[in-house]
This record gives sequence, C-alpha cells and structure tokens, in this order.
Amino acid sequence: MRVVVLFNLKPDTDVAAYEDWARTRDIPGVRALPSIDDFQIYRTTGLLGGSAPAPYQYVEIIDIADMEGFTTDVAGASSQAIAREFKAFLGAEPFFMLTEPLA
Repeated sequence: MRVVVLFNLKPDTDVAAYEDWARTRDIPGVRALPSIDDFQIYRTTGLLGGSAPAPYQYVEIIDIADMEGFTTDVAGASSQAIAREFKAFLGAEPFFMLTEPLA
C-alpha cells in the first residue's frame, strides 16, 4: 500500500526549522517502523510547464508493507509524539490518500 500525503506549512513557519525536523526526526522515525518499506518527503518546486507555485508545498510518499502493522505502529507513543510535532507545523489538515497500482 502506498499513501500519498499533500500538505502546506503554516504561513509563519520557519521552513528551515521544519525541514531540519523532517530530516532528523520525522524521516528516521517513520522509516524505523517495522511496517514501513520506505518513506520520502519531497519539497515541491512548481508546476510542470509553468511558473505558478504548486498548490502544496510538500508531498510525502509512505510505502506500507503491512497495513495492520502500520495501524499498530502509529498508535505507539513515539509515533504519536512525531504526529503531534508534525501537526504543529501544519497550516491545515494534510490529505492522506490511499493508492493502489492499476497494473
């Protein structure tokens, strides 16, 4: 299962502070979960073929090996702490989209 997460930071957020937190706390914390195959965070840089900004500043890709295990993993104390820290950076609720391949 792949989960795609789209989100924006609060307007007054220190982007460098968020990205440092993401590199040192969020990425290693999520990747350490037994149910995770991979976890990446991408900063958007614009829209293809234009100069307009993307509607979301960041995209997360979470590759989940075991959804039942993931549910258990994210209920743990360390995952809950990371989730609270993440929410403190957000301007609005992120979109967590479940996906599946077509072929």
